[in-house]
Amino acid sequence: MSNPERFLQLEKELKPYRKMMADAAAIVREKDVSEFPIFVAHQQEMEIGIALTEGKNDGKWSIHASTLEEFVSKQIIFPEKIEEFKSNYKDPEKTICVFALSELGAQFLFLAKP
Repeated sequence: MSNPERFLQLEKELKPYRKMMADAAAIVREKDVSEFPIFVAHQQEMEIGIALTEGKNDGKWSIHASTLEEFVSKQIIFPEKIEEFKSNYKDPEKTICVFALSELGAQFLFLAKP
């Protein structure tokens, strides 16, 4: 499977989680936790964010809610890359930022809100 095909497959696999992520993103922003919520989609143990689902019970993916600030504190995003990240961050009213860890590696995806 080529990378573009795999990317589309990944997007399809994450689709059932979009409403939950959109609802959680709204809470993160409304409570002034962060203007930049990030959801971590993974299939292994992760110690980042707050677990929203665990893959064993809810399907193939585990989803954790995190923020730009936590990504910086854990040195996933370096301080000198914060402004670049913010400029690439899509409209949070329309999209959900997902950091997906899969066989493709680690990548940021922006999924349309349901």
